[in-house]
Amino acid sequence: MKTRKAGCNKMRVATLSSLFATCAAGVLLSACGGGESVAASNLVPAADASNKCDDSRDNNGNSRRCPVALTCDNSMITAFKPDANTTVTLVKAFKKGDPLALSGTPATPAPPIALNDMCLVKLTIGPGNPGPAGALSTSSGIHVEIWLPSPAKWNGRIHNVTLGGFGGNAIIGNTTLITTGTAPFLTGVTWGIAMNEGAVSAVNDGGHADPAGTGSFAMNPDGTINSTLWTDVSTRATHEMTLKTKALVKAYYLTAQSFAYVDGCSGGGRQGFAEAQNFPGDYDGILAGAPSIAQTRFFPADLYPGFVQLKDLGSYTALTPGQLALVSGAAVSACDTTLTGQHDGYIADPTRCTYDPTIDPTVLCTASGGTNTTANCVSMAQANTFNKAWYGPTSDGTAPGPVADNGVNIFRSPEQLWWGMPRGTKLSTALNFQLSKDQIALNLQNSLYARPAFMNATGNGQDGWMNLSYGGFADQLAQGNGLNTAFADIDTENPDLSGFAAAGGKMLSYHGLSDPLVPQAMSSKNYYEKVSDLTGGYSGTQRFYRLFLIPGMGHCSGVGSENGTASPPANPPLLQGTQAYDALTAWVERGAAPSTITVTTVDGTRSRLLCMYPRKLKYVGGDVNAAASFTCS
Repeated sequence: MKTRKAGCNKMRVATLSSLFATCAAGVLLSACGGGESVAASNLVPAADASNKCDDSRDNNGNSRRCPVALTCDNSMITAFKPDANTTVTLVKAFKKGDPLALSGTPATPAPPIALNDMCLVKLTIGPGNPGPAGALSTSSGIHVEIWLPSPAKWNGRIHNVTLGGFGGNAIIGNTTLITTGTAPFLTGVTWGIAMNEGAVSAVNDGGHADPAGTGSFAMNPDGTINSTLWTDVSTRATHEMTLKTKALVKAYYLTAQSFAYVDGCSGGGRQGFAEAQNFPGDYDGILAGAPSIAQTRFFPADLYPGFVQLKDLGSYTALTPGQLALVSGAAVSACDTTLTGQHDGYIADPTRCTYDPTIDPTVLCTASGGTNTTANCVSMAQANTFNKAWYGPTSDGTAPGPVADNGVNIFRSPEQLWWGMPRGTKLSTALNFQLSKDQIALNLQNSLYARPAFMNATGNGQDGWMNLSYGGFADQLAQGNGLNTAFADIDTENPDLSGFAAAGGKMLSYHGLSDPLVPQAMSSKNYYEKVSDLTGGYSGTQRFYRLFLIPGMGHCSGVGSENGTASPPANPPLLQGTQAYDALTAWVERGAAPSTITVTTVDGTRSRLLCMYPRKLKYVGGDVNAAASFTCS
């Protein structure tokens, strides 16, 4: 078990009970409560006997003064200077009972109230990227927001969080706080973690700001690759946040943290992988949900269901919401009994589902040989678009019959350029994923291929992706993959985690099997297999990295499945509150490596086991709603 020392005194970290709360827009707070407080007197590091910091003097007659802790006021602006690139831009002390608001914070919804004393510090870490004022490729640097509990409430941990998508959360400014769900796929809110869990918590904006959340930052006004900001968003922003958080902790508490964790999902999960690959000593534990590795390919592939409709049916949104729900629901009803023989309402094992709407009369219109007479029936051509969307991109737009190849393979066939959407998934989610269009423009190095919100001096986005052929779509995937090095290794696929393992780090990753944005969890499986090839097999990898696949879960959280006509409402048991984070801290701090995780539904009516990959859930008999009726085999 790995431990950290504060001076000569080992910090005591109690097991934290699970507690979660939601903010105004429903963002989950990674907020553990009930931790043992560390007395302020215990935070002063023990001094070496040969260099006591008291009123004595050294051999040269100089006073050996004890270090003075930073205070939560404007004196920190000049006192905290870890390097020439770092500037403190704001310091604000909040007392218990204060509203968590700054000048400019909206009055509605009402800001939350501080339950404990906290200190907010905002940093800008240069050098940024110079350029014309107003250009989204121009940046003053990486912006970081750090929340520090009072010394009496600090639990000795750092628990940093990371943003999803391209990052670029513009509200990490000097007049607003992260209090709403505008940060995509954020699994923890920094003020909530500091207030309720008692850990220091920081978040960064990836080195750029864009209220629309586009990929505009990655292209210079002259159309060239913005290598500086690609580097910031890919690796540097989170690493610099980590270094500065640790430096501030030591200056504020006069002792180092006992343990450091980073927690994120989607793009945030990718940043966790980037940390393990590039800066293996930064964190003791990494929680990486639905990591968006291989971004140059999976971002555009998310657009493929709409692209197929455009090419084959004449419109990006040719299929109505009713048709999407009908066919996806039918897939659920056809495949949700494979685990227990009873309908679950979601597909527990996508690898066993070969549902094919082209031979299902219950969804086909009568004109296509089916029996469905409703307005939501689909033609044979429309049914084929589902098979293509579920299989994923190919160079000619074809897809094999699902019985021959359902597309759910750890290693893709040569014709399958990327994985498609999971059968039974809410395809409407992928259709609304706008970053796909921006990534196509970046892959092709032509801003006109992006959506209109993409702003660049060489031309704003004009949805030029719609003019691509199937072959052109395949070419941009290959070109993006080829530009990965120029994009500062944004794909984050290096399977060599030997440095992270040697440093004693632990990584816990999870991925929903009904995820429509990072599809099928296949990229996570594929990456895990490659890591295991380098570590001598699964047992070698499981010493430091464990993967859990979650049936029925969508992207990062929630239900990702449509309801089937023969199925009950989808209500899969999912991770609740800080359950995954608690499992990670128990592994890091007590050596309790998780092999299974028992999850429940929100209403507590059903429980199941999550199995550590590559094990799968097996029903052994009994109540299908009880975890005790299952095993991992």
